[in-house]
Amino acid sequence: MENKPMPFRGHFFPLPAELFLLDLSANEIAVYAYLMSIENRRTYQCWASYGTIGRAVGLSENTVRKNVHLLEEKKLIHTERTKVKTRDGQTHNGCLLYTIRPIQDAVDHYTYKQYSLFDQERAAQEAAQRIADYNRQHPEKPVCATIGKEAG
Repeated sequence: MENKPMPFRGHFFPLPAELFLLDLSANEIAVYAYLMSIENRRTYQCWASYGTIGRAVGLSENTVRKNVHLLEEKKLIHTERTKVKTRDGQTHNGCLLYTIRPIQDAVDHYTYKQYSLFDQERAAQEAAQRIADYNRQHPEKPVCATIGKEAG
């Protein structure tokens, strides 16, 4: 059988490989992928309602809202509120304007958080070791390791 190239069908878009290094949930990846699929390649921006995103990826509006917030916290996207003016002059809230941020921002943020967690864990271990050392040296007046107060 002859190996023929696939004809072009649909709309293709790139997903950065670094996305899979950031401990994202399947829902976060789905929402991010949808936003990437509709972004303007020159401005890195797009508009979509939570309902539109939810219908596209099979999630409720509330779940989309939560995942958009998580993607913002993880520095993958930035959102801005928009306003819509009706023909009769009334102003209403519009869809969010999403800006896809450079993936390096998210990688740097993730790396910083991992180092911070490592530093916190190391500090906690050092404090526990100091308490244990103190308790061995002063068995008559030990310090409670769990709440940092004297046992008694």
